[in-house]
Amino acid sequence: MSVLHGLLAAVVRDGASDVHLRAGSAPMGRISGLIRRYGETALTPQHLQDFTREMMTRPGQWEEFAASRDADFAFGVQGVARFRVNAYWQRGSIGLIMRVIEDKPIPSFQQLGLPQNTFEELVSQERGLILVTGPTGSGKTTTLASMIDYINANQPVNIVTLEDPIEILHRDKVATISQRELGSDTLSFGAGLRASMRQDPDVILIGEMRDKETVEAALSAAQTGHLVFSTLHTMDAMRTVTRIIDFFAPHERAQVRQGLSESLVGVVSQRLLPRLGGGRVLGMEILIGTPTVRDCIKDEDKTEEIKQALEEGSLRGMHTFDQHLVQLVREGHMSEEDAMQSATSAHEVKIKLMAAKFA
Repeated sequence: MSVLHGLLAAVVRDGASDVHLRAGSAPMGRISGLIRRYGETALTPQHLQDFTREMMTRPGQWEEFAASRDADFAFGVQGVARFRVNAYWQRGSIGLIMRVIEDKPIPSFQQLGLPQNTFEELVSQERGLILVTGPTGSGKTTTLASMIDYINANQPVNIVTLEDPIEILHRDKVATISQRELGSDTLSFGAGLRASMRQDPDVILIGEMRDKETVEAALSAAQTGHLVFSTLHTMDAMRTVTRIIDFFAPHERAQVRQGLSESLVGVVSQRLLPRLGGGRVLGMEILIGTPTVRDCIKDEDKTEEIKQALEEGSLRGMHTFDQHLVQLVREGHMSEEDAMQSATSAHEVKIKLMAAKFA
């Protein structure tokens, strides 16, 4: 076993979500949201160069990284885990951030703490756009994998994914699935998405909507009979709608609002929060593309009313992030103090918690 493999095995065994390797510092892992150092021995620039070369197995990959100074790719250690790797240069040497993707079955909705009926209804749609949003490290990839796995196990369809990099491997079940990786299988999300339209897809997953070209292609695919999944780094449903529209010039936004209102199936915004007693628990905001929500998206003057639609849409499976925090406290998953610190509006959460006590 190489030095790198032994180090990664030790960090994964301790339940780390991320591995941090940087010249001049000891190896580090993020465990339950906190950074932990492994030993006192600092890694050298040569260590980092050796580790990076060991992981870069595609011909020309090291040369591309040396020229561009940044790289994203996947790496696996048999019997340990797969990793999503970001390699970068800092202060003249290489740094590595490695997200741990454990080599185990894809979790179900129930195992992830996702409302099963709501998610089964979302992924059973024949066409439209479903977005999973949240900050880095909030579990977006795992949620998407669970949704794709549900379709794979239950629907005889053709699934095409475009990922940067491929993190979780899917195998054909009831559906058939092709996974394409940026860099090795396609040059960009936009180019891959255009090509995928000639591959007879029913379901398309785009790893991230990073630019106007990708957003345009995703909306077009969603409006032409495909179910499209993607992610954004936004904190809640309202900011997700605003972010999509902001990709476009002012004179294009009315048309984009129309297209988004017609195609949006749902937005799942999530964060990983401190769990009472240790570990982390999933907090979510869920927006469903109801007629009321579609009207709010279509009309710029009604965008702010999305929050009210969320708060009043419990019968459809919708709720705000703050409403979910209150639920997590009532179910004993979070402390009131942590809920208040994590809230979009601490005042509203406080009022809701007080009302729940006297209900």
